Amino acid sequence: MRRVELGEPGRWRRPEQPITSRIAYAAAHVVPRTLADNTPGAPADLDWDATLAYRHELWSYGLGVADAMDTAQRGMGLDWAATRELIRRSGREAAAVGGRLACGAGTDQLVLDDIPSGSSGLATIIDAYREQVEVVRDAGAQVILMASRALARVAQSPADYLTVYNAVLSAADQPVILHWLGDMFDPALRGYWGSDEISTATKTFLDLIGSNADKVDGVKVSLLDADHEIALRRALPPGVRLYTGDDFNYPELIVGDEQGHSDALLGIFAAIYPAASTALQELDAGNVEGAGEMLESTRALGRHIFAAPTYYYKTGIAFLSWLNGNQPGFAMVGGLASGRSVGHLARLFALADRAGLLTDPALAAHRMQTFLELNGVRA
Repeated sequence: MRRVELGEPGRWRRPEQPITSRIAYAAAHVVPRTLADNTPGAPADLDWDATLAYRHELWSYGLGVADAMDTAQRGMGLDWAATRELIRRSGREAAAVGGRLACGAGTDQLVLDDIPSGSSGLATIIDAYREQVEVVRDAGAQVILMASRALARVAQSPADYLTVYNAVLSAADQPVILHWLGDMFDPALRGYWGSDEISTATKTFLDLIGSNADKVDGVKVSLLDADHEIALRRALPPGVRLYTGDDFNYPELIVGDEQGHSDALLGIFAAIYPAASTALQELDAGNVEGAGEMLESTRALGRHIFAAPTYYYKTGIAFLSWLNGNQPGFAMVGGLASGRSVGHLARLFALADRAGLLTDPALAAHRMQTFLELNGVRA
């Protein structure tokens, strides 16, 4: 463990007018009550004040909030009862401030072992999706159709995926965002869209979008493969957006090239939101080079937070939130605060400082020192 001399926070700024060059969502995490039973398998018990204050912080930087997603530990400690309440509360807060809000609709109210096989199982999954879509719509949020562990388990072919998604999309009253989450984020989603071969899965995905282009606002792709994302973006029907979910390669994907760019729906934006907002403001002003440099300055931090096993990236998001004073304790639902090592989190601290993303260096240093001492590390 080495000593770190802290620098100053970056010269980030909140926008004075809406950001227009890109649509950008930060996928927000949740904050549990510090004294709750935050152990694996316990029902989620959230600190609503801290959780919602974090969303207001993101909105204040001109970013949209993507809620009830994997960053919020959806299906990874955040149960459906808490998710439903989160969607409702976030919807009220978004309406109060005019904040952009999209929320995940999935099938995690189902018990996997109780789902029948065959067509009955597919019908059960369709009904579960529709139930959650209604909750999101009632909250006034845009729907993100999340990848379903239940569907990954029951589906026997690409046709089964198309059956479910076509049924859900046919009932959508407004365009939705489709989410393709790779198995590096959730191993239970391996083989999604009916194949382990990405090229085959992509064809099924594009067939679905092509048949429902009027029902699809955009797609969020989280495969950590920039070349695949660019090729997919260029193959989408006109008017369908690509919301990058690539937390490794977001700088070049958002800046784009002569053939287009990706919008953003990113977990890393929950950690780097001051820098992300300022970079997007520079894009609005036509300063493409400056915007790229700002996003690039955060890449090392992003790659570290999302390092394998990527499933545990949420631990780093929450740790940085705690360092910056956005939650009272370093606690996570489902016991996920133990998902990264002391060394990993110490490195995160140094990289966040290097990126200018410790908003109050003195507070961050005090909390980091306390964390290290509690873990047996002495200066």
